[in-house]
Amino acid sequence: MKTTRKIGVVTALLLSLAVASQAQTQPQSSPSSSADKFRLSIGPEAGLPLGSFHDAYGSYFGGSVQGELPVVKNLSVILNAGYNDFIVKDGVPLKNLSTLPVKAGLRYYFLPDLLYVQGEAGTSILLNKNDVLADKSADFAYAGSVGVLIPLAKKNYLDVGVRWQGQSSYYDNGSATNFLGLRVAYTLGF
Repeated sequence: MKTTRKIGVVTALLLSLAVASQAQTQPQSSPSSSADKFRLSIGPEAGLPLGSFHDAYGSYFGGSVQGELPVVKNLSVILNAGYNDFIVKDGVPLKNLSTLPVKAGLRYYFLPDLLYVQGEAGTSILLNKNDVLADKSADFAYAGSVGVLIPLAKKNYLDVGVRWQGQSSYYDNGSATNFLGLRVAYTLGF
């Protein structure tokens, strides 16, 4: 048993050294087609609830901050946090839902630094749980987006994306909530 463990450790070390030396001999390439090492965006969002969620809520408004770190060519890791206020329809005896979504995911550029698709997963925290008599204060959220990154100046962009988001319910035995949104954000590359 001890001999097998030693062989495994030595094999892992040799494999690690081989991979490290191979990585050093290959020419370095930029993580994405741009010179940006990191991008930070901030902007407003607005959209429409879908399905049964639309029966009580007519629209939502909010904003978000997003960080983007390129990891390989045309692929970035993203982290997104924001605020959404779902506006109750007139005549519906409910209160607005105020949420704080926090998600992480990946962004892939089909056309480098121009057209992208993005997938995210995380949580959406209900900020006014007591006001809306919810059973849970957080739920699982997942989203898919398509968008365009429009260059404004060197390392300055306008990020316009359309997102579909789904999330589990804040209520026991409740149905999932879905909505479609538009995000327009100012992006700064570093």
